[in-house]
Amino acid sequence: MMQTLEELKAGKYQGATSLKLSEELTTFPQEIFDLADTLELLDLSHNRLSTIPDLSAFTNLKQAFISFNRLTSVPDSFKSCDKLYMLGLKGNQIETFDEDILPRSISWLILTDNKITKLPQSIGKLENLQKFPIAGNLITRLPDEMSACKNLELLRVSANRLQEIPDWLLELPKLSWFAFSGNPCSKSLETKIEEVHYESLKIKEVLGEGASGIISRGYSETLGRDVAVKLFKGDITSDGYAKDEMHAYMSMEDHDNLIKVLAKIKGDNPLGLLLELIPKQYENLGFPPDFQTCTRDTFREGEVFSMQTIETVAKAILSVARDIHQKGMMHGDLYAHNILIDRENDHCYLGDFGAASFYDTNNKKFEKLEVRAFGCLLDDMLSFCEDTSSESYQRMQNLSQKCMQKDQTLRPTFSEIEL
Repeated sequence: MMQTLEELKAGKYQGATSLKLSEELTTFPQEIFDLADTLELLDLSHNRLSTIPDLSAFTNLKQAFISFNRLTSVPDSFKSCDKLYMLGLKGNQIETFDEDILPRSISWLILTDNKITKLPQSIGKLENLQKFPIAGNLITRLPDEMSACKNLELLRVSANRLQEIPDWLLELPKLSWFAFSGNPCSKSLETKIEEVHYESLKIKEVLGEGASGIISRGYSETLGRDVAVKLFKGDITSDGYAKDEMHAYMSMEDHDNLIKVLAKIKGDNPLGLLLELIPKQYENLGFPPDFQTCTRDTFREGEVFSMQTIETVAKAILSVARDIHQKGMMHGDLYAHNILIDRENDHCYLGDFGAASFYDTNNKKFEKLEVRAFGCLLDDMLSFCEDTSSESYQRMQNLSQKCMQKDQTLRPTFSEIEL
């Protein structure tokens, strides 16, 4: 719930553990310091702040969001906040990121959609860093010191100016969800597909919304059928360029566990795709990570997966992964929350290719990153299975652990996995 500056000044939030203010603020309200002893979450996103004062007095601060403001540099305000593990600075005007200005407690750092040209060498000191979205910047290279970030699991560097993807990055022991499209070093794939005019579509109710766009039910007069219409929110999404996501979708061949792409909307205004309409009984297998899980998915309360469901889903996703990696595409976001399942028969679809990237198939290191993500998916589902003594459970658990080995040279490729 949004709070107000007026009530803050009146002292109504004394002892509060969280504070969220969005009132076109141009200066940091001094009254926030009255909450220094108790505040754990501070959200000042969607204001007009250009500076943040020293916040070393906030000894219990764990999460801070200063996104969509007017910062031009990563603030050194949080350096002494030893409990801070999540810092969001998305959508500012940040150009500079100085050395040694962040606490080593940081595990989730969001710098998407800024103007950063260079990361500091001290990024390698963030040994707890697990999740690092920095898509939509101007970065030309990643510092070698970043190879010390052994706990890094999710990295978004799409829509930057990287000239290469260094080997040390691909060899990080836990990196599993990686997006790098829209860089000079990334491959691109232009694909032709039928086009329809936006005016020929009848848009109906919204079916879902993700980071990159909104999916609605629609009817295409050109195709003469009901469709799902995905309209992108802008040219750049949190995962990279919208057009890269479109090309990833359009390059896929028919597969029983992939949502079929029918056409694209002609032109760029709006950017959109027409997808096969999935029956209503399909629902998300899981939900996105939360503040506590950071990189691992969450699931509905009381979730229980049978071994039959786990094996059916595993075989389907393995089949999709084999196909897309054979053509040099990695999904980049292989998660349960991107899988739709019909719980009556366990049929599923892998969706959301916003983080997809193309790579040279001669380099198997890219594939083995995604193999770890597959292992994490199995591990997550197995944690909700009660049939832990069965032979199939032990077999699947062994496969999961094999896919998640820190030494990626010991991991199998998707084509080497047998289910």
